[in-house]
Amino acid sequence: MIVAGNWKMNKTPSEAVAFVKELIPKLASAKHEVVVAAPFVALPGVAETLKGTNIKAAAQNLHFEAKGAFTGEVSADMLKDIGVEYVIIGHSERRQYFGETDATVNKKVITAVNAGLYPIVCVGESLEEREQGVTAEIVRRQVKIALLNVCEGMLLGSKLVVAYEPIWAIGTGKTATNEQANEVCGVIRGLLAELYGKDVASKVNIQYGGSVTAANAKELFAMPEIDGGLVGGASLKADDFGVIANA
Repeated sequence: MIVAGNWKMNKTPSEAVAFVKELIPKLASAKHEVVVAAPFVALPGVAETLKGTNIKAAAQNLHFEAKGAFTGEVSADMLKDIGVEYVIIGHSERRQYFGETDATVNKKVITAVNAGLYPIVCVGESLEEREQGVTAEIVRRQVKIALLNVCEGMLLGSKLVVAYEPIWAIGTGKTATNEQANEVCGVIRGLLAELYGKDVASKVNIQYGGSVTAANAKELFAMPEIDGGLVGGASLKADDFGVIANA
């Protein structure tokens, strides 16, 4: 299992370092992988502070080109150089506010994999799409395009994670029921089995994200198709994230 905290645009560099220092003892006995995704400016301090611990540093985005005239962007090599291991790709907020598309997600996945970063690829449907009964089609399309030209060896070597985040549950306080979340994670695993075979599909980590809290994490993570969570607001509170990561 992998539990990842996405801090989004929260915490200054000094606040971030103080926060991970508070987290380290709370998560020292966690039995699974724990990841924290800090803002770019906080990543150097966070990654340095986490060295030698069981918590890994993640970025919230990257550019698909190695270098060049891309003002405001950050490359995979820049992230690796400061000790980042994971990167979130295709979060719904990136898609909604910054023009991320399935095609650019695919480019970023390939860039991350080739650079040796572990991608956490976000997929999920809107409330309208769920009400129209097309959740499975939307999620399958997003995953299939994200993994275009990613072969079996690249997939397993990259420790690729797929995070199912229904858009209607992100930051709204609404959470998919355990059964709803498990069903869609099962759809994702079924598609991976179609593309790569059942053995490979069983080894890919599939997370649920969307208003995961200290109160509901244990039941969500107990579902058979859910391999951890991508946590938003609750990851900004050390006590709550500690409970979630140890769930």
